[in-house]
Amino acid sequence: MTGSKKKMLISGNEAIGAGAIRAGCVFYAGYPITPQNELTSYMAEHMPAAGRVFIQAESELAAINMVFGAAAAGARAMTSSSSPGVSLKQEGISYIAGAQLPAVIVNIMRGGPGLGNISPSQSDYFQATRSGGHGDYHSIVLAPASVPEAYTLMQRAFALSETYRGPVILLGDGMLGQMMEVVELDTGTKAPAVTKKPWALTGCKGRQPNIVRSIYLKEGALEKFNLLLQKKYHLIRQREQRYESFAVDDARVIIVAYGTMARIAKQAVMALRKKGKKAGLIRPITLWPFPASAFSVLGRPRQKFLVTEMSYGQMLEDVRLTLEGRAEVSFLGRAGGGIPSEEEITARAMRLLQ
Repeated sequence: MTGSKKKMLISGNEAIGAGAIRAGCVFYAGYPITPQNELTSYMAEHMPAAGRVFIQAESELAAINMVFGAAAAGARAMTSSSSPGVSLKQEGISYIAGAQLPAVIVNIMRGGPGLGNISPSQSDYFQATRSGGHGDYHSIVLAPASVPEAYTLMQRAFALSETYRGPVILLGDGMLGQMMEVVELDTGTKAPAVTKKPWALTGCKGRQPNIVRSIYLKEGALEKFNLLLQKKYHLIRQREQRYESFAVDDARVIIVAYGTMARIAKQAVMALRKKGKKAGLIRPITLWPFPASAFSVLGRPRQKFLVTEMSYGQMLEDVRLTLEGRAEVSFLGRAGGGIPSEEEITARAMRLLQ
């Protein structure tokens, strides 16, 4: 332990919980589902110890609506679940977006569709990046690739949700949730103070009352509100694209992967480089907004892209849309608990380079 930092070996789920508490989360409501139960357990122990609120709700539906209420009162609030549970939360997430409330939702993905299994998967990409619920809205989506990054991105998630007054999703998978790595936890300073929220329902003595709502019945009012949201989303696209580039400057084949899949892809790139092959990696950190800026100077003649996912081609669509036909895009994916290996990625990249 040095200064205000403490190194600990913890799981991804626990790091997410620690990051939330460090960010000043004061309200957590959740419901158990594997493989994110360690996060719920962590919050059950540490939220009351920090003088904050932990509730194990009676269902996923109850949990997301409790988060709605806490957020409307100005509290930093979050919930967490895994794939089927997040599906149940989608109506509430749409209401949160429609009411312009800041909230953080964690999804530690498992295999699907249906109940599927508890193995790692990335098959909720569409659900997260295409809103998931009803209506023209977006959630900012962050995808950590390591346990330390899960800790830091969780803190960023709360900051983004308050800056833009909307839902932020932290999208991980069962591998990230269960793996353990050393994390430097902040211990010596207080958590960030909750900023004053003039729109919050805190009692209206001495001021005009606030109204938190997502219903607009007057003719034209809902369209006007949706245009306001679109302006906000345009601003987010301009400001909040995040990604990691690795060895792309001279690359003839660029592998695109996110989350824990990107760790395997990076090993494949290093193996290819050792063989003298010009390979590189782009790792989107924000899945929405998708980091189109990472591809802006790419797509040179003879340059090829290989998208690899623990799904059957979801981020693939965003890569193709971003490149707009400037380069050949291939795909390697598995689902239902299957994980593309370093050897599979290397072999596919070698064929593309021939």
